[in-house]
Amino acid sequence: MANILAVGAHPDDIEIGIGGTVASLIARGDNVTLCDVTSGEPTPYGTPEKRREETANANSILKVENRINLGLENRWLRDTKKARVALAEVYRETRPDIILIPYYDDSHPDHVEASKIAQAARFVAKYTKTDMKGEPFYPPKIFFYFCVHRKKFIEPSIIFDISDTIEQKLKAVSAYRSQFFAGGEEMGEKKIENFKGKAAYFGSFIGASYGEPLLNLEEIGISSFDGLLP
Repeated sequence: MANILAVGAHPDDIEIGIGGTVASLIARGDNVTLCDVTSGEPTPYGTPEKRREETANANSILKVENRINLGLENRWLRDTKKARVALAEVYRETRPDIILIPYYDDSHPDHVEASKIAQAARFVAKYTKTDMKGEPFYPPKIFFYFCVHRKKFIEPSIIFDISDTIEQKLKAVSAYRSQFFAGGEEMGEKKIENFKGKAAYFGSFIGASYGEPLLNLEEIGISSFDGLLP
């Protein structure tokens, strides 16, 4: 059983980028924790209370039992010592085998900063002679997921098959009605269909109905081809 931590700048980022992956990991018995760096508010049609309710609904759909919010400042998120330590302490507490974090190149400043924080915190978490909570720990593997505003072609390292959990992903994203359905049902459904289309596109590369792309900047070692076989 793997121990996985997924980090997002805002509630709904993880659902958009890797909601199907999260649901699949949980279904197979892996220990999955989600960590939102900010509350995601203010937004044009949301409130802190509404966002918490939407997040709880998404958690229920994905079967997420462990979710943390660091409460850092939305819209003005910065890669600071405070932010690094806050997330490093989560790493030290949860001790994940793999961390899943936002892609580092985006037009949304919060996404870029959250990626910087998540990468730096990986190193900070192993510090000794510090007053940080928990024991030193360095997460062994890190993958970037894609929840981006920038319109660019994505070249992933791996694609996770979410054919069995695509509906959970779409329902979890749809739970954030203040973010996707404020312009009406028709507009909201088009946005959800767009997410489904992207998943179908990436799934086609691996012979699956739906997939989610992940990027790794380090070499991946294997001792068996079992995981690569259909």
